[in-house]
Amino acid sequence: MVLRKQFLFSAVVVVALSALVASCGTKKAEPATGKITFALQSEPDGYDPGITNNSFASPFMTQLFEGLVTYNAAGEIVPGNAESWTISPDGRVYTFALRKGLKWSNGKPLTAKDYVYSLLRVLDPKTGARYADQVTTYVVGADEYYAGKGPKEAVAIKALSDQSLEITLKEPAPFYLGILAMWVYSPVNQEAVQASPDRWTMDPATFISNGPFKVASIKLGEGVVLQKNDNYWNADAVKLAEINFSEIDGFREVPASDIPRLRTGSDSLHILPAFGTTFYDVNNTKAPYSDPKVRRALALALDRDELIDNVLQAPSTPTMALVSPGYVFGGVDFTEAHKAYGFSSKANVEEARKLLAEAGFPDGKGFPVLELSYYTNATVKKMVEAMQQMWQKNLNIKVKIAVADWAIYYSKIQKLDFDVGAMGWGGDYLHPMTFLQLFTSTSTNNLVGYKNAEYDALVAKTINETDPAKAVALMHQVEDVFVRDLPVISLYSRSNTIMVAPHVKNWVLTALANLYFKDAYVEKK
Repeated sequence: MVLRKQFLFSAVVVVALSALVASCGTKKAEPATGKITFALQSEPDGYDPGITNNSFASPFMTQLFEGLVTYNAAGEIVPGNAESWTISPDGRVYTFALRKGLKWSNGKPLTAKDYVYSLLRVLDPKTGARYADQVTTYVVGADEYYAGKGPKEAVAIKALSDQSLEITLKEPAPFYLGILAMWVYSPVNQEAVQASPDRWTMDPATFISNGPFKVASIKLGEGVVLQKNDNYWNADAVKLAEINFSEIDGFREVPASDIPRLRTGSDSLHILPAFGTTFYDVNNTKAPYSDPKVRRALALALDRDELIDNVLQAPSTPTMALVSPGYVFGGVDFTEAHKAYGFSSKANVEEARKLLAEAGFPDGKGFPVLELSYYTNATVKKMVEAMQQMWQKNLNIKVKIAVADWAIYYSKIQKLDFDVGAMGWGGDYLHPMTFLQLFTSTSTNNLVGYKNAEYDALVAKTINETDPAKAVALMHQVEDVFVRDLPVISLYSRSNTIMVAPHVKNWVLTALANLYFKDAYVEKK
């Protein structure tokens, strides 16, 4: 989940207790009594689940919206709006039975037709959905409709009744339930969206949602206040009355320099497993970075141990591959195969210089000034400064650093107006394909201009492979091609750091960086 879902999610929680007066009349849910203030590292680029793929939006999406399936505290997929589902014997047809009495936050009925509308909206190019490929890749007729070559009636997302939804895939995809848990598959309210397509998420009066919380107030640059949604299907289980999301001036994440101190002196710091990899985008369409030898030289010239130990200062696994640890098949983590690549966590200066010379730049001579870009962030600033020093020392090239606020920075990345830029990806579902699909030539999240027919073909073959062992073997082949070409420079597979006051209980932060407060409560002193 950035925009490529960056996994730089950190926060501080401060809790205040408050008493709520129970509403009169028919009781819809148990009264909630807890309030928390949650400090954000940065404001997201938007709050529309059908459009954004920005990780900064993640804590909002998980509170405000719920799809057909969701996650429990163990990180397992469990029923959400759908109480059950069936999958056809050929693995292509998914039929969901929606819970009876589902409602939007405004109290109006939520039906299967809302899901049809929402997903067709994602497939309308005018919407600008950044996760559109998570629908077009899998659903019958979706790619053709998105490309303007087929009718929306041919998209195999059908409301069989108000409580029954059917989705038909082009080919079986064993990990599709995980994709369904992504927020791009969440429903949006047609009436609200059509009344104000560009601003429905900017006003509490029009911000209609279906999750455990609803928007009470929203002010750009100041924050968002959420309140318990009494019309949520499981409102009785929601114990928090209010979540105040606000951005603190100068605070972005748990500062890297503070982590060692906090690890030994704070009971509020939590370091949790993450299914995410930090890498730096390289512009594959621009010389000399279009040469794999140059990209490999840049990758080998970096000392990942030094970057992790002296800059990041949080538990992380150095890597030059793509997939993060966390997917286990047959008792073996997928990343065990990375050992065969022979990379060291230390810089290999000799090999890096050799490759740069083979690319036509002996001892760095003639190499253009490399612009190393990043977005405003204290930890990333230290990271790029360390990388700058390593490249200048180890490759004898000049490196200048450029910084911009996120919106400007990401716009340049999307336009391929950069040399090398800070990025990364956190898994959207617990499967290697969440990483491997990024760099197909048709992926909407391929922001480096990498194109390789062999890579595309292997990914397509993997998606449709129903034998788990064969699928794992194919995915290793895909990553082999990635490591050979290195379209991006991978640095490390990371962990999640989060500060939560110890009297806030039952909050959940999954390895996918999904933060859930639907079961949280404040422990009374």
